[in-house]
Amino acid sequence: MTLPSLGSDRDALRTHVLQHSLKTGEFVLKSGRQSSWFLDTKQTACRPEGILLVANVALSLFPKEVDAVGGLTMGSDPVAFGLCAIAATRGRFMRSFSVRKESKDHGVVGRIAGALQPGDRVAIVEDTVTRGTSLFEAVDVVRQFGAEPIFITVIVDRGGTCAEMADQAGIPFVPMLTAPDLGYEFGS
Repeated sequence: MTLPSLGSDRDALRTHVLQHSLKTGEFVLKSGRQSSWFLDTKQTACRPEGILLVANVALSLFPKEVDAVGGLTMGSDPVAFGLCAIAATRGRFMRSFSVRKESKDHGVVGRIAGALQPGDRVAIVEDTVTRGTSLFEAVDVVRQFGAEPIFITVIVDRGGTCAEMADQAGIPFVPMLTAPDLGYEFGS
């Protein structure tokens, strides 16, 4: 199968994802559905050449106003931390953070861990998304904290439902790659 060109940075990211993150076989997804393919995009985000590719694509998409980058832990952590470090080497300074799955009641309390500040304009990130629930859980927590989500991106949008959810929330959503970019149908 020949896949269409996406531009050099996105083509290189797609090649990395296909080589390191795509698994084929029989899988049960988080939703309980069966699938013949699975993405472990942490295999891209946690490799030095992979996070460089993710940063190249993400930084080309991000609005200039982004102050902080993060999302629901674990899926967002390598993406947010890695791309903020790489951005700093290029003169673009953004803080990173994680949204905990549960509120912490000791030390630094609450669901936010990291350098998010009230009033920040935020890019919400994730490695792979199918339904979008973790993205929008992070959006809600960030808003409750007093920061403003202004952009959402993921390494791969597997499900195809996030664009509508983001539109309803009034937040631009631009995935780095989609299931069709990898040769699969949304939600398959």
